[in-house]
Amino acid sequence: MTSSDSVFRIVVLASGRGTNLQAIIDQLHGRGSIEVVGVGSDKAEAFSLERARAAKIETGVFTRERHGDRLVRDLAMADWIESLSADLVVLAGYMQLVSPEFVTRFRGRIVNVHPALLPSFPGLDAIGQAVEHGARVTGVTVHFVDEGTDTGPIILQRAVEIEARWDREQLEQAVHSIEHEIYPEAISMISEGRVRIAADSPRQVIIDQ
Repeated sequence: MTSSDSVFRIVVLASGRGTNLQAIIDQLHGRGSIEVVGVGSDKAEAFSLERARAAKIETGVFTRERHGDRLVRDLAMADWIESLSADLVVLAGYMQLVSPEFVTRFRGRIVNVHPALLPSFPGLDAIGQAVEHGARVTGVTVHFVDEGTDTGPIILQRAVEIEARWDREQLEQAVHSIEHEIYPEAISMISEGRVRIAADSPRQVIIDQ
């Protein structure tokens, strides 16, 4: 932990409905040493902000229209996150690519959840990609964020077997259900100091038992 007290402080960035945020609030927030100290969004109307307000969590809005270009917005958002003394930045349905400068500010302290077993189906609409390819297995990946698109070191993965008769909606439900399990689990392990990137292999994540 980097905070001055015993609380592990996280800031969540979300663009939409915030179901992963809600899972984090329900499973982790105020239930031990983890606190969600801020929820930021690039959309003023994002329902994730309503979820944060309902939980009495500070919110911040960082739109491109208000801040100009991506870098200006990201630097303002980074300043806000640092003002909250965050130990970890959690991307939860945040539909913007963060700039390299933002990654540099929080190197090794930004995580994301992706609805596929990376490196398969990176980028947008991973579930749609799995359906289009006729995949029999997909899943969920929690990874550190680097300058690439879904290329950071992998922390946890969990598979979802795709039933033959499932439509897209059923697959989405199955994948999101796993997201809501695996993301809080990974954050909890990070807060306990059990997750580290290997010094001699930057692609390898070591999890201490």
